[in-house]
Amino acid sequence: MPTIKAAVCHEFNAPLVIEEVALRAPAMGEVEVTLDAVAICHSDISFWQGGFGGALPAVYGHEAAGIVTAVGDGVQGIAVGDSVCATLIRACGHCNSCGSGKPTICETPYDGTRGPLTTVDGKPMLQAMATGAFAEKVVVDQSQVAVIPADMPKDVASLISCGVITGLGAAVFAADVRPGQDVVVIGAGGVGLNAIQGARLAGARRIVAVDMSADKLDIAREFGATHGVLGSGKPWAEVKDILGRGADAVLVTVGAAPVYDKAPRYLANGGNIVMVGMPHLDQVASYSPIIMADAGQGMIGSKMGDVVIKRDIPWIVDLYQQGRLKLDELISGRWTLEQINEAIADTLTGAARRNVILFDR
Repeated sequence: MPTIKAAVCHEFNAPLVIEEVALRAPAMGEVEVTLDAVAICHSDISFWQGGFGGALPAVYGHEAAGIVTAVGDGVQGIAVGDSVCATLIRACGHCNSCGSGKPTICETPYDGTRGPLTTVDGKPMLQAMATGAFAEKVVVDQSQVAVIPADMPKDVASLISCGVITGLGAAVFAADVRPGQDVVVIGAGGVGLNAIQGARLAGARRIVAVDMSADKLDIAREFGATHGVLGSGKPWAEVKDILGRGADAVLVTVGAAPVYDKAPRYLANGGNIVMVGMPHLDQVASYSPIIMADAGQGMIGSKMGDVVIKRDIPWIVDLYQQGRLKLDELISGRWTLEQINEAIADTLTGAARRNVILFDR
């Protein structure tokens, strides 16, 4: 079986190891993508930390772009040589969720330990998030791939595969922001900046970014936030002073349970919390149901922005090419696969928007 180079996790919270792994050819309905770029998402880091569980050894990474180099039988609309975004959104197409137009919450399970990746001696290896993109190549289901223009820069395109669609979609689709509404985005990292862009595109009246970093609030304004509020003290009080009431939508883009605890305090009557950031499995948040019910408030889960990638990724690419969506500015640093542990450490400082691993081929 052919081998590729990958960054493998053998122990949670220990440095990833660059080594050869085996990757089989694409089977029925699958596509092989030789990667040009993969971005580091906080979900990858949470898996690496053990916060989401999962088997080991594992290959993480799910925010990728590259060129199709092989297709299995039954693949339609994707050909060898196509430039593509490769995502974690694996959709069966026939369950209730897929049939309802929500492929991001497909109900058909996938066992990543039985996927196309193995060790060189044939032992199981987890293809995390059905992608395993901290590697030179991936083999994924055709539902996970969206074709993009050949001239689209791959480092920028990789961001679309998760961070962009997650943030943008959370505002446009999950929150269903309407023209004239007020929006709060908690967290001005990569996903938060895209949520701000989504709220702007949807016609929000005011967009208030909340973050612990003044520098990040300055960046948030560049992406469309009308106001920035530091997260220390009682930021919800300052937000309500700015808006004259609470927000119609509060998008929580950080994976921290204490932030979720405070999120209802930003809401106006009838407003909704949109849960985007994913805390570790052992973290919980608490609410007062009677207060939220009395005010007609709600909570909405948003996985991958509720997008349909073959519809929405071309739309996002078009917005970028028209100059209406900032993507280049999201990249904080470019690294090699051999530097992946340094790139993860840099991401953990909280200063990075998105670090991207580039493959030299």
